[in-house]
Amino acid sequence: MSNMHRIHWFDEQIRSGRFPNSSWLAREFEISRRQAQRDIEYMAISLRAPLVYIAKYRGYCYEDQTYRLPHLYMTEEEQRVLKYLAHRYRHYNYDQSDAVKRVAHLLERFTLEEQQTGSSQLPVFKADPQQLQFFEILSHAIAESRKVHIHYRDHAGERQFIWCPLKMLSQFNADYVVGYGMDPLQQTAIRLEGMIHVQMINETFQCQTDGLLGSWEESLPVRKPFVAEIRLKEEQQTELWQGYRIREKQGQVHWIEFYDTDAFLQHLFISEWEELLSPSWLRRKLQQSAESIIDRLAVQHKANVN
Repeated sequence: MSNMHRIHWFDEQIRSGRFPNSSWLAREFEISRRQAQRDIEYMAISLRAPLVYIAKYRGYCYEDQTYRLPHLYMTEEEQRVLKYLAHRYRHYNYDQSDAVKRVAHLLERFTLEEQQTGSSQLPVFKADPQQLQFFEILSHAIAESRKVHIHYRDHAGERQFIWCPLKMLSQFNADYVVGYGMDPLQQTAIRLEGMIHVQMINETFQCQTDGLLGSWEESLPVRKPFVAEIRLKEEQQTELWQGYRIREKQGQVHWIEFYDTDAFLQHLFISEWEELLSPSWLRRKLQQSAESIIDRLAVQHKANVN
């Protein structure tokens, strides 16, 4: 249920003169006292509710009886998307990172997140529905110290394993979860992008993460983008080429910035362009990928003929 439903209920209790408190709210909606208190703080800070705690009645009332809740409604799905975007903006460490993190802080206020601090030109992150779902499952697992079963795919192939998730982080436009399998001292970070399926299991783990997560708590390094020199079919009239920033252009030749090589190669396969001029290592990777696709198609064609 949305927190706005809880807030409206709390507002109704106040207007009825019942002096509700966090215990009432927690009991009514079967949530924790901490979550209930966060709802009340959200009313006071974000919704500007003139709440006053009356010790005599052990509950709240409005100091200004003319106050009305603003007409702000947000669904659970909208909150999940904002929470995910806040997470991505909070770990953004490229151009204008300070301004971007101020936006992250603003988004977190809407999602009731108690985390650290989001520009004139904001980066655009793809909110993939599957990764949003995995992000939510892993966040719950971290909060409840629950193990998860992960079906994972990477360059080594597919595998399944039990994982103890400790922390979510983003680096170089990719989401990771830090955790371990058996030994808490053998922590690694795995990408959400490689996950095929994630499921919480009814098994908890105990891990003192304060010291173990020290190395992951350090500020993520600021990474300079790669630059590809590409001749396009025509000169672009904006500063972006289908989402990628154009650093410089001379006629049809454009210098385009990118961070994730694999994602940029996929973009080149589906986009229209005339010639990839540089860098040479990117041309080689593109050629190798194209040859690999042609080889697979040839094998498939041969199998179909036979």
